[in-house]
Amino acid sequence: MDTKSITTSIQSHKDDKDLDIDLGTLLASDYNTLDTKTLKSQPNSYLKSLTRDNVQLLINKIWDLPVERVDEVITATLPKPEYVLPRSRVIPKPKPLTKWQLFAKQKGIQTKKKGKSKLKWDEELKEWIPTYGYKRAKAQEQKEWLIEAKDDADSTVDPFTKAKQAKQEKQSKNELQRLRNIAKSKNIKLPRVGLPTKDHFPNSQHLSEALTIARTSTASVGKFQPKLSKEKDAKGIAKEVPGMKRKRKAPPLNVVEERHQNKNLVDGILEKKTKILHENYSTGITEIKQSSAPTNNKKKKNSLKHSKGARKPKAGKGKRDLHKKVGGRKRR
Repeated sequence: MDTKSITTSIQSHKDDKDLDIDLGTLLASDYNTLDTKTLKSQPNSYLKSLTRDNVQLLINKIWDLPVERVDEVITATLPKPEYVLPRSRVIPKPKPLTKWQLFAKQKGIQTKKKGKSKLKWDEELKEWIPTYGYKRAKAQEQKEWLIEAKDDADSTVDPFTKAKQAKQEKQSKNELQRLRNIAKSKNIKLPRVGLPTKDHFPNSQHLSEALTIARTSTASVGKFQPKLSKEKDAKGIAKEVPGMKRKRKAPPLNVVEERHQNKNLVDGILEKKTKILHENYSTGITEIKQSSAPTNNKKKKNSLKHSKGARKPKAGKGKRDLHKKVGGRKRR
C-alpha cells in the first residue's frame, strides 16, 4: 500500500479546535452550524463526510495519548472523563473473590487455563474422555462397574449405594461452602455449626425453651424422651408446642381467693362480650339491661288466634299476582 494514501486517509478537512473532545468518555461534540444548501442538495454524502471528519479527529487525539503494549495489543491510557454521561443502570460492581481465589492471590498461585485441553486420556478405558460434563459421568460409571469389597466391610450394605451417598454428601458440602463464600462476601453472619454460643441463647430462659421444644418435637410429644438431670419444662411454652399438656392450676385455698378468681373470670368474659352492658365494673357487679321497646299485647293475641285456626290457602291456578305476597306451597 502506498504511504501517500495512508497519510491522506488520516487527515481531516476540519480542525480539532472546532470540536469539543472528551477523551475520558470518547465523546466528540460538534457545535458548528450545518451548511443548509449542501444538506438539502446532498444530504447523505454531506453527513457521511462530516461524521468521518469528526471521528478521525477523535482517533487522532487518542493516538496522542501515552501508548503501551499489553498481551501483544497496543493500548492507550485514557484520562479522567470531563462529562458525566447518564446511565440507565448502575455501574456493575466487580465480582468478589472466593475463598480459594483470595488464598491463591496471597500465596501467588497461578492457574494455567490457556492451552488446557478439555479432553484427557484415560489409560483404563483407552480413550479420550472430557474433564467435565455428562460424558465424563458415563465414563466414570464404565470404570466403576466393579467395586472391591474389603474384609471388614458389612455384607448387608450395597457398595454402589454407599458410593452414591458419599458423592451426594460431597456435593452438598461443596454447595454449603459456596453459600458460605457468598455470605462472607456480603458480610452476612451465619450460625456456627456445632455447640450453640451466647449469640443464640443470651440467657438461661432461652436455653430452657430450646431444650423443651427440642424434646417435645417427637411424634409422641416427648413422652418417651428422657429428660436431662435437673431439667424442667420451660414456663409458658405449652401454648407454642401443640399437643403438650398444660399444668392445671391449684385450687383456691380460701373463699377470698376463690372470689378473686371468679371475679377475674367474669371480667375476662365481659371484656370479650360487648353485648352485655355493665355499670359498676369496679366492684365486679354486672347488670344486663333489658330492651325497653313497647310491645302491643293485642296484636300478639290476634296473631296467635289467626295461627291456630288458619287453613292452607288454595292454589291460584295461574291467576295470582306476583307482586302480592300470597302463601302457598313452594315449588322445588
